[in-house]
Formats: sequence, structure tokens, C-alpha cells
Amino acid sequence: MKLTFQGAAGGVTGSMHQLEVDGKQYLLDCGMFQGRRKEAERRNRDFPFPASSIDAVVLSHAHIDHSGRLPLLVKSGFHGPVYTTPATIDLCDAMLRDTGHIAESDAEFVNRKLHTLADHRDDPPVEPLYTVEDAAEAMQYFRPVPLHKPTNIGEHLVMESYEAGHILGSSSIVLTDGKVRLAFSGDVGRPGLPIIRDPEPLPPVDYLIMESTYGGRKHPQPTEALGQLEDILKRTVARGGRLIVPAFAVGRTQQLVLMLHQLMNEKRIPPVPMFVDSPLAVNVTDVFRAHPECFDKETNEYLRKGEDPFGFNRLIYIRDVNESKELNTRKGPFIVISASGMCEAGRILHHLRNNIGDSRNTVLLTGYQAENTLGRKLRDGWKSVRIFGIPEQVEAEVAVLDALSAHADAEELLDWMKPMTASLKKVFLVHGEPEQSRALAEAIHARYGLDAIPASAGRNFEL
Repeated sequence: MKLTFQGAAGGVTGSMHQLEVDGKQYLLDCGMFQGRRKEAERRNRDFPFPASSIDAVVLSHAHIDHSGRLPLLVKSGFHGPVYTTPATIDLCDAMLRDTGHIAESDAEFVNRKLHTLADHRDDPPVEPLYTVEDAAEAMQYFRPVPLHKPTNIGEHLVMESYEAGHILGSSSIVLTDGKVRLAFSGDVGRPGLPIIRDPEPLPPVDYLIMESTYGGRKHPQPTEALGQLEDILKRTVARGGRLIVPAFAVGRTQQLVLMLHQLMNEKRIPPVPMFVDSPLAVNVTDVFRAHPECFDKETNEYLRKGEDPFGFNRLIYIRDVNESKELNTRKGPFIVISASGMCEAGRILHHLRNNIGDSRNTVLLTGYQAENTLGRKLRDGWKSVRIFGIPEQVEAEVAVLDALSAHADAEELLDWMKPMTASLKKVFLVHGEPEQSRALAEAIHARYGLDAIPASAGRNFEL
């Protein structure tokens, strides 16, 4: 086996690792890079290999930073299978089409705005990375692989996937050519998170590719999140303000809805209108409802009682764009949850543009914010940010809810990898900013005496 790191190496987004086995080329994930617009555009459009040279893709889960470039890979000449779990296929069907739609809509919006600016009227038009049609074409290549089912994906390569506990359908994967056993963690979740089952331990392997998003940090316990959400909502409503929540359409939106459901049932929050304003989140929630086999015991208890865990009487799901626009003319407090979670695209940008200038309002960040994203700038306390290229003053409160993170923290990662340590020869750390990966590498060496290497783009290893 030859392993080459092509993405999420020295950074968090753009997960993509190339594996060569007996002359065949495989990708572990094919994710979208997120960050500075021009850099992201360049890195996402250009592959470091001919797309047609890839024989198959193994996909850990549906988040766009892991799956988002698959339509472009197909558009560029890849025509092999994409192996992943059934729930991930259903999520990708919604998410990749939505990403194509957003790319088309944002390109149209930016081109229209630029045409009104004298200095930009002669600029070439912005082209979307890919379209809805490209996404639909890519879905033809997906092949379902249930958890715990060894599957031949090449003449000399077998994969078996395990519950990663990160989002619906997420998996950690073990690959073997009969001589070497390689594990790919994907994104490892946290024990005790709402909705999905906890991450499973993996069997003994020789090498491990492991995420390190929070490799140097400790999270608050998930049980603390409910009280924090209650406090943030109460103080915002007391000001007469709106709670604007950028949230990943997959996982985080459903977690927040379930928590609001509980707070409403327990009469712990005031009865304000609540909206999920994201066609993708609406579609994804339908996918969640279709896969109860992925739920944990607590979520299945709602089903046993005949309740919909993702629906209650004060919650309204919005698909129509005109209904979305009408939210910004409403009077009085309300909650709106909208994608994307890092504030990089989608309807959340319009809600932020209309609300961050009002000190009564709160922007609640509930997930990881990659470097150079709008969400990261808000988290870091910037007082002026650009939205659609236009400077906006930040007067709203910016609150952070880290307890809901779907990524294991340093201690949880160390505990998760423990069953593999007796056989491990080397650990490669990906999907982390450099200081987080270094911190986890030091912790792995201190606890287990193992060689842990933070990956860098383009570096390769013979296994």
C-alpha cells in the first residue's frame, strides 16, 4: 500500500487521502475545501491527479468537507464506484444537489451585484463549481455498504465499516489487502450526543489515519448544552431580539430541534416561534426519519411514544424562498436555524446580513468554524465582516455552544483508539489545524508510546 495525503492535511476541511494498492488508485473521501473564497475556489477546482485515474472512492460520511467534490470528480472523468453506508447515500443525494443549487444561486447573485458596481462591470462572470445536474449525475456511482459487512472493493482490497457516531450514517473504515490493515477514522463522534449511536471501537490494525479537529482541547459535556441553550434563548427574548443559529443541515440542525422540543415539553423556554429555514435541512430531516436504525435509545423512545422527535407545534420548516425573506419583516422575538454552519453559503447569509447590526439579536454558533470562514470571524470577535462582499457592522451578541460538537475531543480520541494500540505501527493525524494535530501527536506518544505524524499535503508513505 502507498498512502498520499491530498486534503485535510495541515487543515480541517477538504478531506481526501489517496491509497494505491497493486496499481489501483482509491480515494478515502473527496471533500470540499472551505476558507478564503479565492483560495477555496482554486483548491476545489484542481485535483492533484487525473480524475479518471481513480478506480473507487470510499466515503466516510456525508458532510460537504468530506463528500463535496464528488460531483466535480465525476465531471472531471471519474466513473468508478463510491462505497458508503445507505444513510450516507440518502444524505448525499440531498446535500450534493443542494450544494450545486447554492453554487448556481450564489454565482447568479454575485454576478448581478457586481454588474451594479462600476469597477467590476467588465469582470468575467463567476461560474459555479458544479450544478444540480452535475450532482445528480454523481449519485449514479454510489454503492451501499452496510456496517460490519466485509466488501471487496478491488481485486486485492476489502473494506469493513463501523459506526463513527459523528452524524447519521457516518463510519470509520478498516481496509486490508491481506497483508496490511489500515484504519480510517473519518470523523469520530462523542459518546452521549443526541440522536445517533455512540462511536464503536475498531479491531486491531497496523496503521491508523485519525482526525484531530479538537486534538488539543476538552469539550464541555453534552449534558451541559441544554441549560446553555435555555439561558441564551431567554436573554435574547428578554431583549426583544431574534436568535439566529447557523447550523449544519446534517446532524446539528436535528440536534437543536430535538433540544428545543425537550425545552418546550418541560416549559423551560418562552413560547416563541421557531423556524428551520433551509430546504436542505428539511430534506435531511426526512432522511433522518427514514433511518431509525441509526438512532440511539433516547431518540427511539420518542418513536415508541408516537412522537416525531424532529417536529412539534411551534416549529415551522421553510422551503419557499419567499417565506424565508418574510422572516426578516417579522416583528418580535423568534428563532431561526439555517445553513450553512460555517456561514459560508446559503440562506443564513441573508439572515446574518439583516440581523447582525441589531444589538438585541444573538448569533449562536454551534459547531466548528474553519479558519478564514465568516463563522470563524464572528467567533473571533470581528466587529466588521463582509457578507456578499459588502462590509457589515457586528452589533449582535455572538454566543458559542461548544458542548454540542460532533467531534471527539482529545481525551475521547485517545480513549477511542485504545483498542488498536497494541498492534499499531504508526498513526497519521489529519483533519486538524497544525497546533491541534501536534498536541494530539504528543499526547498519543506520551500515553501509548506510538509514533504519531501530523499529515501534510502531498506527503506519501509506503505501508
